[in-house]
Order: sequence, then structure tokens, then C-alpha cells
Amino acid sequence: MRVPRGWDGERIILRFGSATPHAVVFVDDTEVGRNKGGYMPFEFDVTDLVSAGGTFRLTVAVDNRLDNTCIPPGEVRELPDGRRQQNYLHDFYNYSGLHRSVLLCSRPARHVTVTTGYEGTTGQVTWAVAQSEEGPVRIAVVDKQTGEVVARAGGGSGTVEIEDVTLWTPGVGGLYDLVVTLLDETDGPVDTFTQHFGVRTVRIDGYRFLINEQPFYFIGFGMHEDHETIGKAHSNAHMVQDTELLSWIGANSLRTSHYPYSEEFMDCCDRHGIVVIDETPAVGLNWMMAGGILDSGGGETYEEGHVDDRTQATHADEIRRLVARDKNRPSVVLWSIANEPDSTSPGAIDYFRPLVELTRECDPTRPVGFVNVMFAPYDKCLISDMFDVIMLNRYYGWYVDSGDLQTSEQKFSAELAGWMEKYRLPIIITEYGADTVAGLHSIYDQPFTEDYQVAYLEMNSKVFDECEAVVGEQMWNFADFQTKYGFARVDGNKKGAFTRDRRPKAAARYLRERWTSMEAARYGRRDHRAR
Repeated sequence: MRVPRGWDGERIILRFGSATPHAVVFVDDTEVGRNKGGYMPFEFDVTDLVSAGGTFRLTVAVDNRLDNTCIPPGEVRELPDGRRQQNYLHDFYNYSGLHRSVLLCSRPARHVTVTTGYEGTTGQVTWAVAQSEEGPVRIAVVDKQTGEVVARAGGGSGTVEIEDVTLWTPGVGGLYDLVVTLLDETDGPVDTFTQHFGVRTVRIDGYRFLINEQPFYFIGFGMHEDHETIGKAHSNAHMVQDTELLSWIGANSLRTSHYPYSEEFMDCCDRHGIVVIDETPAVGLNWMMAGGILDSGGGETYEEGHVDDRTQATHADEIRRLVARDKNRPSVVLWSIANEPDSTSPGAIDYFRPLVELTRECDPTRPVGFVNVMFAPYDKCLISDMFDVIMLNRYYGWYVDSGDLQTSEQKFSAELAGWMEKYRLPIIITEYGADTVAGLHSIYDQPFTEDYQVAYLEMNSKVFDECEAVVGEQMWNFADFQTKYGFARVDGNKKGAFTRDRRPKAAARYLRERWTSMEAARYGRRDHRAR
């Protein structure tokens, strides 16, 4: 890599969008750092190892092995013939590599940190110089819709107010640019940085989930960063395709199942008003099942060598990193700190309580939740009382009473009534779905056919509509995706409304009709695309 000549005297940074799950970084023959945990950005200062105008060799060694100190956890077993085999309990493929951008950046000796908020109709932007070196700072706030400068200020730290602030609105967006200019002693610009932000409120009121004091109903999907040929690698073209399909089908939200998405995708959600449930990579914390469908065997969940203190420490670190990255994003309205953990074991209480407290310490402005697995109903789950919302993954009619939609409807309705009575909190159905082979049809509602998938969705829709506490439905999944092999997964998980190459199944047409009419009638739906 070549370092630009103009960077002399500045800090030179290597920044990685992600490396899954472990990386060791070398500049020429010198190791500059290591990172553990995929899906989040990390960086190393290489100023002392490179020179402006010079070149260097960048080498990154990526390791795909998972153990119980990782989030998500896994285990490498040695087979009798000496071969090693990676095992894990999550139901998506363990892609490894550099899936997001690698950047060589320059950074002045001074930089700033920014936070935002609002009260009434007045927005606030607070900034502080992050380095001790003195020097002037100039601040401008620009309305991205009009291009107008709506506030100016200066100094090493302070707060500026935005009168008659435009709130970020689901389905619409509504962003500002914060333009930060670092000046030298003669007021000449040293560096300028632009960061978008939005202003909005989130609050729980009984069974209602309020955004800007308006009831919000989550419509959309659990999704995966997974595409044919590129796997988990980020592609702007694929991102545009997916967000356009979300708009077409009438979705207003998504969950980043089961890990943080790329910064580019999150920026897109901010711009287009797509509401996000932001999830850590904490999936597979359940030795009672494997991939959500089978007993994994081999002991208890919360024991040494499985989910233990080392796992918890890594989990806490993932929460800190996620909140630090996304806490100023208006699209993010809810933190999901785990997907389908074992929450019926007494060990779950001591494991999760400090993690919930940590999340609230890192960000007291948003609700905190976790996604409850179907084997932990309201009368067995031991941790739901720690959280602000109830998020449920339920597969009545698929993993339970498969093919019997009448019985499934009765059981699902009864369980939701139990959650309502015990917790008095909003309920978001974060997963419900049935594996479906595209093009397979039958005159009967036969599982795996497109006909059954539609009938299954119709049954679930009826249950949701009859339950006052349900404030969202996010079908599993947006599109078919790759998993590890197994008799229950033929060429991956096929619960998508779209195929893996984004062709709509019959379910997509059903959801489009339901969701667009729901939004138009009840929630003032508007197109996600920029105007």
C-alpha cells in the first residue's frame, strides 16, 4: 500500500470494517495488533511504522475457529483420525474473512466526539475535543433536506441548539449533517469531518412502542448478510437491491439477526427511515438445542467450557462496541443483546443481569431486549422481567404441530395471552416462518410448498391481529440463506419470502398485500426511498 505524501505529520490509521472472527494484522514484518470478534470495525495506529510517500506490505491473517470465549461460541473437535472439525450451535454459515472495507486513513492529532439529543422542539448537539492538544474548532449544523445551515458554534467543547428541529420519522428519515472543522492557530482549516445524525424519541407506554410519541408497529423481517457468490461480503449493489425489496413489500423495519450489520447498511437505514432492532452476535448460547431445532446434547448451557465467565466477558465487550458504534443512529430504536439463549436455566439470571445493566449504562435512551426461544414460554423463562419489551421467535405450525394450522393457532393465541397477563409489555414477534421450496405446489396445504407458506402466514397474521400487546411482526426470513449442512437443512434455510437470489415466492405477494394495506390504513406508510 502507498501512503499519500500529504499525510506527513498526521496520524496514519489502518481501519477494518470487520474480520470474522479473528484477525492478526502485520505491516511489513511487524505485527501491529489483533482483533477478536467479527462484525464490528477495528483499527490500528501505524504512524510509527510507515512514512508519507512510502509504501508498505499489509498482511492480515484471519482465523475462523470458534470456541466458548467467542461470541457466537463454538467448539473445535479433534476426530479419531486427527482431523479437526468446527462445531457451533447457530443456524447460519460460519463465513470467515474480510467481509467489509479495509481503509488506510489519516487523522489529525486532534479529533472530536459528538452526541445528540432534544427537548420539546429544540434539538441539541454536544461535542468535545478528544485530544488534549489545544486549537480552535468550528461547528456547523446543516439540514440535509434543504442544505441550510441551521446552527453554528465554536470552541473545544459545547452544545448548540437547533430550533424547530425536524424529527427523524419512520418511513421518511430526516437527517442533519454535523460539519466539524478543526482549525490551526491562524483559523485555517486543518481537517473537516461531516457526520449525519437524526433526532427522535423512543418510549414504552404499556403495550405501546412509541417513536416520537406515536404508536409504532414493526413490519418487516429478520435478515442475514448473505448472498449468492459473495456470502457475507458487503456489496453496495446488493444492499440497494435488498432495501428496494423492503420498500416494495411494505416493510418498515428489520432486525440485524444475528450480528451487527455493516456501517454502510446502517447508514442506508438512517437515510431511508428504516427502523432497526440492533442485535449483538450473541447467538448459540443454548446447549439445550442446536440451530433452534435440535437438542445439542453434551451438558448444561451455563457451565465451565460452555457459556461461562469468559463468554460473558466477550459478550459484554460486544455490547460496548455495538452501542459505541450505533448509539447516535436514529434508525436504531431497540438493542437486542442475545438471540434464543437458554433462559430457563437458573444460570441465565446471573449471566444476563450484569449484561442488561451494562447496556443501560452504555445507552439509557433506548429499550433493551433479548429474543426468546420457543422452548422458554412465559411460565418458564427466568429473565424476561429484566427487559423492556418481549421479543418472541415462534414456529407454531412448523417445528410445533407442523401442518396442523388450526391447533397451532389455538396454542399460539393461548401463549400470547399468557405473556400479556404476566408481563404487561409490548410483544414483537421477531421470527415466524416455514421452510419453502420455491416452485413447489400442492392442492393441499402441504409443508414445504409455497401454498403452505402462505396459509401459515395467514394463520399467524390472524393471531397477531387479535392480540392487543403485539406491536410487530418480523417474518423469518427476508431471503433464503446458507447454513452448515445437516439433514434439516438442504442447501440452507429456505424460510425466505425471497429466494437466495431475491426472487419472490408467493409469500412475498401475500405480505406485500397485507403490509401495504396495514401501513396505509393504520400507520401512514411512506416509501423508504429518498425523495
